[in-house]
Amino acid sequence: MSRPIIEVRGLSKRYRLGAIGATSLREEFARWRDRLRGVNHADKQDFWALRDVSFDVLPGEVVGVVGRNGAGKSTLLKILSRITEPTSGTARLRGRVASLLEVGTGFHPELTGRENVFLNGAILGMTQAEVRRKFDEIVAFAEIDQFIDTPVKRYSSGMYVRLAFAVAAHLEPEVLIVDEVLAVGDVEFQQKCLGKMQSVASHEGRTVLFVSHNLGAVHTLCSRGIFLKKGACVTLGPVDQVLEAYLRDGHDPQAAAVFSPTEPALRINRVNCRLEQGRPQLEVDLTLRSAAARRLALEFLLLTASGQPVGLAAAGTYHPQECVDIVAGDQDSTWSVDLDRLANGSYQLVVQLVDPMVQVVARHEVPQLIEVCRAPLGDRKRALELSWHAGALELTCRRR
Repeated sequence: MSRPIIEVRGLSKRYRLGAIGATSLREEFARWRDRLRGVNHADKQDFWALRDVSFDVLPGEVVGVVGRNGAGKSTLLKILSRITEPTSGTARLRGRVASLLEVGTGFHPELTGRENVFLNGAILGMTQAEVRRKFDEIVAFAEIDQFIDTPVKRYSSGMYVRLAFAVAAHLEPEVLIVDEVLAVGDVEFQQKCLGKMQSVASHEGRTVLFVSHNLGAVHTLCSRGIFLKKGACVTLGPVDQVLEAYLRDGHDPQAAAVFSPTEPALRINRVNCRLEQGRPQLEVDLTLRSAAARRLALEFLLLTASGQPVGLAAAGTYHPQECVDIVAGDQDSTWSVDLDRLANGSYQLVVQLVDPMVQVVARHEVPQLIEVCRAPLGDRKRALELSWHAGALELTCRRR
């Protein structure tokens, strides 16, 4: 087994709220004197951005880091990039590291795009000849050849990101660290970047650490994942397992069941996926509540565990005459959804009341994942599995 290229052991980072680092020798001496005297500044509170985080990353792995805002993802990447030091613990990286953490990181605003490419190459320990061999590829990937000799302070945020990612990906670092900064770019360039990261990992054997709130991109790109919550590592393992834990953690079934006193609302009482003559059926018992009688569409949205939409079953969305008549007060009903062509695997269910073509009136995300396990269609030997990454809907074909 190969030696890990990233080794993190007991990593912790503490900040003191309301305090900044000493800006002069006098301030540093005053703090040292207070520590000797045991003076406690009660107005300063400790905040642990990371707490005892440990993991290994092997060469060639693509690891996704997920978590809510403030979970410690960016702090972790800054420590790995040697921008800030940990309070305790160790982080060991073997090889050159290229980081793309925020717009403009590592660029000098007064230098041109061309000069910044060579500057970043020098920081990574590359010679001018090595950078020159990669220069045309970098400019072509960034698609900013017209502006390459313009000072980067005049670049838009999108142009910054294009050049920064192109530099980081093409200057052959052993470890590529990418934060959510790619969200600044347009959709086409985001797809281009994801494809490049997949290429450098699978074909060039480089390691990628990727932070994103785009769970679909994390699921597609990464083989392993890390779920951070309040600075601690909650789940570490296969990306499907990590995303499932993250999605489960994001649901609050008690909060989702609260009724509004004025607006129509819904509550899910029971969700059951069962087989009926070998065909999976989703049964949903729900309660609708409204202060006054209304006609609304009822929608059942299915998503993969990574949040990618799969399908929509609806009453009233396509044909207004099929809308549900909601009476004043509480109204219990049971609905069924056919799942006979879905791939076997785990799915999210979202139920919502919709004023067609106007707005979503009420929405409920079912906290537990739905497990679909069905028999093969017709005389087939196997049923489609989500783990094949070939889609969620099994189609049929025939020769004509």
